Parts: sequence; C-alpha cells; structure tokens
Amino acid sequence: MKTILLQLDTDPQPSSFDRVVAVDAGVEELFSYGGITPENVESLVHGAMFTRGPSDLQNTAIFIGGSDVAAGEALFEKVQSIFFGPMRVSVMMDSNGSNTTAAAAVLAAAKHLTLAETEALVLGGTGPVGLRAAQLLAMEGANVRLASRARDRAAAACEQITSSVPTVKLTPCASDDAEATAGAQLIIAAGAAGVQFLSAEQRTSIEGLKVAIDLNAVPPLGLEGIDVFDKAVEKEGQICYGAIGVGGTKMKIHKAAIRRLFEANDQSLDTEAIYRLGQSL
Repeated sequence: MKTILLQLDTDPQPSSFDRVVAVDAGVEELFSYGGITPENVESLVHGAMFTRGPSDLQNTAIFIGGSDVAAGEALFEKVQSIFFGPMRVSVMMDSNGSNTTAAAAVLAAAKHLTLAETEALVLGGTGPVGLRAAQLLAMEGANVRLASRARDRAAAACEQITSSVPTVKLTPCASDDAEATAGAQLIIAAGAAGVQFLSAEQRTSIEGLKVAIDLNAVPPLGLEGIDVFDKAVEKEGQICYGAIGVGGTKMKIHKAAIRRLFEANDQSLDTEAIYRLGQSL
C-alpha cells in the first residue's frame, strides 16, 4: 500500500519547498492543497480518515504548512479535533519551517553548551522561530531572555510559553536594551529578514558569549560578522552558526519527521515532538 501525504497549506499556492522535501523523504503520493482554513478543511480530513481501514491508516498522513504560523497552528488544532477513536491519521505542523528551524538551532547550541546551565538570549523572540527557540531552550532548563523591539510584546510571548510550560525561566526584554546581552553565553538571532541586531563589534565585546547563531540568510544579517554558511566556526573565541550552517540539520529533521508520520496513525508532531525527534537523530 502506497504512502500518501496530504499537504494542507494556508497560502493560496502550496509551498514547492515542502513538496520537494516530502518527495525526498520518500512519500509515494503527495496531494497538495492551498488556501486551506479551519472552515474548509473538514472534508479533506474525512477523505484521509475514511478511505482506508484502521489497520492501514498509518499509510496516510497530513502535513500543515504555509507562511502564516498562527494560521497553521489554528489549522493543526482543527484537524486534530476532527479525529475520533481509531479514525485518525498522523499530523505534522511546520508552517514557515518554524518548528524544524527552531529545533535545529537549539540542537546546534546543545553541541557546545549544557543548556540547563546556560544564560541564553533570543533576539526576535516574538517571531515564529524565535518564540519556539525560546520555548525549547527554557524547556531544557536554560535561563532565557526573550527579546523584542517592544518589551510588552516580549512579555506577552513569555506568558504564552509559561501558560503551557509553567516551570520555565523566562525574562522579557527589549532588544535595544543595553543590559539584554550582559552575561549571555548563547545568542540566537531569529528576527525578520534585513534586521540587524548586533554589529560585529557589539557581538565580540559580549563577555562570556560562547555560541552565536544567526538564522537570517538575507543581508544585512542579524549578527554582523557571521556568514550564512558558518557551521561551528570559531570567531574571536565564539562558536558561530549561520542560517545555512543550521539548515542541514533542519532539513535532516524535516525529512525524518515526514518519515515518522508513517510509523503509526496517531503521531502529532508539534514543536516539542519535532525537537525530541531531532535529538534522536
């Protein structure tokens, strides 16, 4: 029996990137749909649920993508609410690559630091990747400063994370606050394209900074002096990663997650599940 993946994209045109990754991950049949919302998804989910017997449903799965992460999360929740009893298929949500990229960045940091003993700063922490990177770091026991241009937005993001993981150590801060970088051993920059957070001089002057990860591939980069291809490159005593340097791990996680969907019919791959899968690779 062939494996079938339903690609449900919240954008009008389904992502060609996600389609290529699905094929490279070994999916035999790929059905791609664009413009999917919680209001129009039910019939597509029913088509996935009711065309194969319960013992064969592990051969059908759903991937939720698109550029709008909030829309993807709403769709992810709606899809799972349609399932009942054994009538379900596995689902993965990775809108805008947010979950796989955040997982790859945190796993890169974990190669060089004991996260539970780390003072971490996430710049662009209210964006889709930054929010998830902060969540994963905090779950691993790091002291995390979540930074945004507006402190109140940073505070709201911290509240969002602590509502589901109440024991985490999170501090909101403004990205232009001179104290934000003080004592940081790890910095992950996950801001929007074209936003530079730190000059090379500012970055290299941070005492005790051990690992710097910039997830922006569009000039000007978020952390000046870090090349997009850097992968564990030492610069001025700091281990540096650029967007493409992290990208190899991101792709490895993405493909492994697609394959995991077909191991059973009850997989639910969200931020934490995708990260835990990455840890096992």
